[in-house]
Amino acid sequence: MSASAIDLIGVGSPIMDLLAPVPEDFLTQHVAGDKGGMVLVNDAEMSGILAHLPTAPATSTGGSAANATLNATRLGLRTTFLGKLGNCDVAATYRNRFAALGIDTSRFKTGTVPNARSLILTTPDADRTMRTDLGAAMTLSPDEISPADFAGCRHAHIEGYLVFNEALINAVLAAARTAGCTVSMDLASFEVINATRPWIFSQLAEGFDIIFANEDEIRALFEDTTTPYDQLARRLASHGVTAAVKVGKDGAWIARGDELHRIEPVLVDNVVDTNGAGDSWAAGFLSAHLRGKSLAESGRIASHVGAETVKHLGPIIPDEAFAPLKARLG
Repeated sequence: MSASAIDLIGVGSPIMDLLAPVPEDFLTQHVAGDKGGMVLVNDAEMSGILAHLPTAPATSTGGSAANATLNATRLGLRTTFLGKLGNCDVAATYRNRFAALGIDTSRFKTGTVPNARSLILTTPDADRTMRTDLGAAMTLSPDEISPADFAGCRHAHIEGYLVFNEALINAVLAAARTAGCTVSMDLASFEVINATRPWIFSQLAEGFDIIFANEDEIRALFEDTTTPYDQLARRLASHGVTAAVKVGKDGAWIARGDELHRIEPVLVDNVVDTNGAGDSWAAGFLSAHLRGKSLAESGRIASHVGAETVKHLGPIIPDEAFAPLKARLG
């Protein structure tokens, strides 16, 4: 793949997901912290939780931006990924799975410790609680990032979890902007926002093109528990971005300038797992938006891709379900 042929570069942590359905009381008995969201853990804490699982977890390539990149590839974009893999068999499996889908893997960096992994605990209500050991991904240094990593890429999609490392996210944004990329970011988690709100607003002033947020994240960003979501989308758009505010089973709002679009939900009768649904939504939106589709049409496609994801365990839509999905998208 030539550098000039890349529509989208995902930037984030290449994490191998460990997928485990658990009963509600598993969280109170074996997992420190609140239900929902994502909390970083070390290797010992991860091993302690894994030891108490009722069954062995399934595995899937994961990481927020990586999930979005993978699905955007399946939807027809030419893609690459920037992140740091480990020095283990898990890392080799991860790279090989990306390469098999046609994702350019030349911009992966390799560390000297094992690969990142994230345990996704899904309760019967389909809510997910994530505990993540960043491993090699956490060793990615600002000094390893340069505009050359983004050369020839039209758009960079960055996961919000990188904001926990301010020096790294600053280096990523500077390099992407220098290389001429448009930039989107998924706000990722209310924990990310609560810890880094001043930085987020400072960077909105510097310039983003698209911000993705769910209902918890947009309320955390503005510290506002009552304003309707359409108005919060307009408030975010007033910072000069395209604001994509996802509100679960109620659909989404997309705002840009004077535009405001209500995106109808695609209803799902049997929700299995919400893990990765937001990443899939972003993939659907970006796959359409970067091909010149309208905001409303991009949102429609995003809604279908996100809805298909929640029908299956894990963040990756199975191959047998993806072909019918693409047919529905038109």
